[in-house]
Amino acid sequence: MSTSAAPHFKPFNLALIQLGRTSSDKPSNLRHAREMILRAVEGQNGTKPDLVVLPECFNSPYGHVHFPNYAETIGFTPGKQYDISASSSESVKMLSAAAKEAKVWLVGGSIPERDETDGKVYNTCTVYSPDGALVTTHRKVHLFDIDIPGKITFKESETLTGGTTMNYFDTDFARVGLGICYDVRFPELSMISARKGCHILIYPGAFNMTTGPLHWSLLQRARAIDNQVYFSMCSPARDLSAGYHAWGHSMVVDPMGKVLAEADETESILHIPIAPETYTEARAGIPVTTQRRFDVYPDVSK
Repeated sequence: MSTSAAPHFKPFNLALIQLGRTSSDKPSNLRHAREMILRAVEGQNGTKPDLVVLPECFNSPYGHVHFPNYAETIGFTPGKQYDISASSSESVKMLSAAAKEAKVWLVGGSIPERDETDGKVYNTCTVYSPDGALVTTHRKVHLFDIDIPGKITFKESETLTGGTTMNYFDTDFARVGLGICYDVRFPELSMISARKGCHILIYPGAFNMTTGPLHWSLLQRARAIDNQVYFSMCSPARDLSAGYHAWGHSMVVDPMGKVLAEADETESILHIPIAPETYTEARAGIPVTTQRRFDVYPDVSK
């Protein structure tokens, strides 16, 4: 994470794609994701989105047993121009081409990634500019290892490795912080992103049917209110024939904790206008950003 000045926060339009029909057929998954990206950029009431988001693990079935089989080598190095034409990643090539065709910023959900140096597998989000350039990646930092007796056991660490960096990207309208799913439960990540100047935090995610009803909305509203930023998570649609049942309910929350838009569990596209005024008014009216007591407790962003 650099410490350069954030861009001026301007109004922009966000689109979340709650993608369905994800199967074991990767080429089919990629074709469908591309179709939905192009459908999303048709906009709502003639308003085209500036930023489009896909869900977590959109190119393969969701599950730690699947990740190694679907992993692709990306080979992105921060600060170095990435050669899309030389990439071996089918997903990166599709996402880059879709962003360029649609002329939008694209948060490409996440895909399983195999590191080209050590072979370790990561759950990785990739981001593209309107000219199709791969501008940043985020490897899921916190691995989802849970065991709720009688309900769900899921251990990503059996096949995945956790990322070691925090990441954001700058557009001409906002600074956007990144996380993936389980990262939302660790407030330090979003807190540091906000203090580095992020205006909105976007976390592709796939909560399950146990934690989704309890915590999906609550965690997003908490992170938004704690940090006085916009917060959004984009989920896959629910598929009861799949091995993993996602909660769905992709949503966007404003800096006052108000849910601006929420999907149901089905495949859908949400279009949401993002207004800087709410961000500014929240910080002026409840000035926690200037009232923190770092003489009493440490600043985790330092």
